[in-house]
Amino acid sequence: LPALIPADYDAYAKVVAEEKVTMVEIAGGSPKKYMKLFHSHGVKVLHKSATLRHALKARKYGVDLIEIVGYEASIAGGQPGDEIGLWVALAKALEVIKDIPIVASGASGTGKQLAAALAMGAVGITMATRFLATKEAPIKQAIKDQLVCADERSTTIVFGTLSNATRVFKNKIAEEIREIEYDEKFDGDFRKLAPLASGKRTKKMWRETGDWDDAMWSCSQSVGLIHDIPSCKDLLHRIVSNAEKRLKAAAGVVVSKL
Repeated sequence: LPALIPADYDAYAKVVAEEKVTMVEIAGGSPKKYMKLFHSHGVKVLHKSATLRHALKARKYGVDLIEIVGYEASIAGGQPGDEIGLWVALAKALEVIKDIPIVASGASGTGKQLAAALAMGAVGITMATRFLATKEAPIKQAIKDQLVCADERSTTIVFGTLSNATRVFKNKIAEEIREIEYDEKFDGDFRKLAPLASGKRTKKMWRETGDWDDAMWSCSQSVGLIHDIPSCKDLLHRIVSNAEKRLKAAAGVVVSKL
């Protein structure tokens, strides 16, 4: 899709390298252009891969970690046929890629999910949507409250007709986008959707109005696992503690054959 606000990614990469940021996540394109710059400054590169084919390309260019994303995540960039959940996508990636650490990404927000990912062979999980409903998140309280009230059916896919499937919160704006997209007269012209998908509109929602129904915003199915608004510290401690309990419990079902 065309960028509504052009970004100087070369300048961003230069600053990341010069400031020796510990790790950078690259998504939405090939990491090849920046690998030499980052590695020469000691920056580790995590590539967010929406599909296994993207992960294999990233591995070829020398990234340090691969983040495998399932379709239940707040994805962006999916094409027809890419509707693969993390349960399969992660297992497949671990089967094929054995020389780079793999991180699981896709609607994660609980210790049970962390335990499952570790048991499968991943080195950890990433979370995004879950952090919106924390005390520190710099967004309006009304949005946090809506996240707690929502369930796992509260998301939808937009831009699928443009081969750029993106999971967002199901609201008035998302439905309007879908109505335009799936109208038989729609010719694929993104300009007809741009006013509804504008980042400026979403920023106004986050910072000023708190009207969760009046902007398009990324949201994974993990919204159905959000039941409170803790501090980030408490959330992470709870996730780690619950993961430890589940891993210990799982180890208990192993029966010796000796």
